Amino acid sequence: MARPAEDNNAFFQSLHALRQRLLDGTFTEILDDWRWIFSYSKRYKLAILFYTLLGIFSTTFGLVASVAGKYAIDIITGYQTSKLGIMIAIMLGGALFSLAFSNIISRISAKLSIDINNDIQADIFDQIIDVDWKAINAYSSGDLLNRFNSDVSTVSKNAISWLPSIIIAIYNFIVTFALIWHYNKIMSLLAFASAPVMLLMSKYFIRKQREYSRKVKETGSQMMAFEVETFYNFDNIKSFGIMRSYGAKLRQWQKKLRAISLDYNMFTIKTNVFMSLLGMVVQYSAFGYCLYLLWSHQITYGTMTLFLEQRSRLAGAFNNVVGIIPSFLTSSVSAHRIRELIDLPRETHIPESEELRALADQGFEVRMQDVDFSYVDDKRIISDSSFFACPGEIVALVGPSGEGKTTMIRMMLGLIHPEQGSVFLRAWDGSEVEMNADSRFLFSYVPQGNAILSGTVADNLRMVREDATDEEIEEALRVACAWDFIAKLPDGINSKVGERGRGFSEGQAQRIAIARAVLRDAPILLLDEATSALDVETERRVLRNIIQQRPSKTIIVTTHRPTVLNMCQRVYRVVDTHVTELSEDESSRMAMDF
Repeated sequence: MARPAEDNNAFFQSLHALRQRLLDGTFTEILDDWRWIFSYSKRYKLAILFYTLLGIFSTTFGLVASVAGKYAIDIITGYQTSKLGIMIAIMLGGALFSLAFSNIISRISAKLSIDINNDIQADIFDQIIDVDWKAINAYSSGDLLNRFNSDVSTVSKNAISWLPSIIIAIYNFIVTFALIWHYNKIMSLLAFASAPVMLLMSKYFIRKQREYSRKVKETGSQMMAFEVETFYNFDNIKSFGIMRSYGAKLRQWQKKLRAISLDYNMFTIKTNVFMSLLGMVVQYSAFGYCLYLLWSHQITYGTMTLFLEQRSRLAGAFNNVVGIIPSFLTSSVSAHRIRELIDLPRETHIPESEELRALADQGFEVRMQDVDFSYVDDKRIISDSSFFACPGEIVALVGPSGEGKTTMIRMMLGLIHPEQGSVFLRAWDGSEVEMNADSRFLFSYVPQGNAILSGTVADNLRMVREDATDEEIEEALRVACAWDFIAKLPDGINSKVGERGRGFSEGQAQRIAIARAVLRDAPILLLDEATSALDVETERRVLRNIIQQRPSKTIIVTTHRPTVLNMCQRVYRVVDTHVTELSEDESSRMAMDF
């Protein structure tokens, strides 16, 4: 049987890649990737050993069954008349043992693959969650998901099977080749007759496959990007009444992808036809040679059957051996992509932050002193700026969109860190700690935009406190002025919430998010444009409720609209990279102007 064209292309392309790695000195990267993969594999070394032994036994019993079949045929055709029952028993027993071992191997492989997949995913998930905010944001969500799912799946499948597959495939190839060689040397060499032609054609196959594969992947990615963007902006598309236009665009992408895919398919068909014809030439050559040997009484019918069967088996064993190289490289690439995430810098952790827990009832000052910050080197976001907010205060950050208000919130949460200056918490006893991942438990945060997840209302609130009672959830909803509309739902707090808060208005979704922050009951509350969809009266009532619930709470609000400025003890303006405190008169004029 001819090796499929795509498999041949992958094999020769992999050989080319290995050669390039050896020439440019980067082959050690592949070895490093595989050392990382084996760090997971070695946890299951006994199971892998058992897996390998079963594979060897399966191959051996398969060969025994084939040889027994040869003798059974010879007995039936009159060349040998004794021990027919024994041969049939050996033949059936070998086949059954081979079948049993193959299925046991499949079962063990599936279990181990799932276990390793879960191990790697769990480890990577924990490490991604702890990666520095700026570092992880260099990757798109789609890329992260692809690495987390597709690449981990590739690694997990090969982490267990790769080494056993090498051993089993090589063993299968050697013993099959030796068996044919034992009966006829020329017959054993015929199995490799197509190899020189395959080598000569490989350069053409690789070039064409790369070209078509690149076109298909690029077009498919562009089409997927169009689909994701369309569904994400579904409401806007319907609101503008441009559904037909988007339907037409989809059909244009489908037409383009169809044309490229069919061109690739035709190339594959032509290649497969060529390889199949080549395989047929080898196959019929072997068949003709067997007929000649049979006609000249050099072999028996049973030996001829054994030759033809083992020729196919030898070709399959050869394909398995060479197929390991693409698998080896593919796993290495996937492992490298995963390790890129693992090697990203971690968040800053200051364990002493936990000591502040005992001081939480009195609240904390949030301070920034002489801060400079840039996301990229040539664009400063915050310059030489200071800020502070004290327990029992509402402090506002105002200014145009994109000037740095959300950046300041991120620094307070310890997601990003200033290049110069410091951002820290100060307790009533004078103890201080720099903002870091371990100080985040002292914050409740309501981000701008829709922060509601699918599930139930209660699920959304219990995200921050898994042990919260229904009564505590209801109280948090009351403080956030959300209980009035939640109480009217058929299932109350157990009512279903759609993706991105579907089923609720923007203002209702904001109040649920605020209730979640209230339930967390941290000493510092950050509201990043979190009341933008509320009317003025509700906005002020929510803030009063929060202060009354915990007078020592420090509340920091970013806003475009200064409707609550007269409730604030201080107001800071963020503009032209500078954070400046407004005077009382300036704050009052801003509120009155609104």
